[in-house]
Amino acid sequence: MSPRATRHLLLLAALAAALAVSPVSPIHVYTQREVYGTVGSRVTLSCSFWSSEWISEDISITWHFQAEGTRDSISIFHFAKGQPYIDDVGSFKERMEWAGNPRRRDGSIVIHSLEPGDNGTFTCDVKNPPDIVGKSSQVTLYVLERVPTRYGVVLGSVIGGVLLLVAVLVALGYSARYCWQRRQAGLQRRLSAMEKGKLQRSAKEGSKRGRQVSARGAGGLGGLSPGSPMSPGAGGEAPLSPQAPVLYAMLDHGRGSKKAKGGAGEPRKEKK
Repeated sequence: MSPRATRHLLLLAALAAALAVSPVSPIHVYTQREVYGTVGSRVTLSCSFWSSEWISEDISITWHFQAEGTRDSISIFHFAKGQPYIDDVGSFKERMEWAGNPRRRDGSIVIHSLEPGDNGTFTCDVKNPPDIVGKSSQVTLYVLERVPTRYGVVLGSVIGGVLLLVAVLVALGYSARYCWQRRQAGLQRRLSAMEKGKLQRSAKEGSKRGRQVSARGAGGLGGLSPGSPMSPGAGGEAPLSPQAPVLYAMLDHGRGSKKAKGGAGEPRKEKK
């Protein structure tokens, strides 16, 4: 076989090997950042993870604890081959409970009867072969002293009083707003009624003035003086027309001419 053919075969083998090897994605683990609890109570330390591979039978979940103020970390819990194991080291042996389910990608634990010495950092680490590359996640636990009952009652009373005061103030605010709106509506109705009454009075006064002007005009025509040409006579006679003096003058002239004729004829009779 020629060197060139051998080189091609080696390249093809390398390519086939590269294609046969599937890439592995890193596993991701998630926990809370901080968890708070009181002395004597219980707390759940949640741990979830995401893996690109199917959940295998070889999955393992491990919890470590580092007490506050120390640098040493101890293993307190381990899950492998489908079984949980609580380590004998530390004070969590009788107070720890497995609450996870790897099929649901959950690796949580529960710690009962918290003590002040439980303050510290808890680390959750998950391996799901072949997905074993990844970074663990940490959660810090703060255990607080239990508040005495009397202080709790006082605190509850104070909070209740504040809430009641806020509720009363809110109710007063709504009541004041309702009364103000109702008063404004009443004032608007009164103003509308007053404006309406003013318009009605103005209309009545206008009609009354119109009637008075009409009556005055009629009275001026009927109140002319008796000496005027258009006034009736003293005995209720009809008014004289401007041609009446001319007629009277013509009648007087006719009567005078008749008298003159009669006076001239009488001496003639005496002569006979």
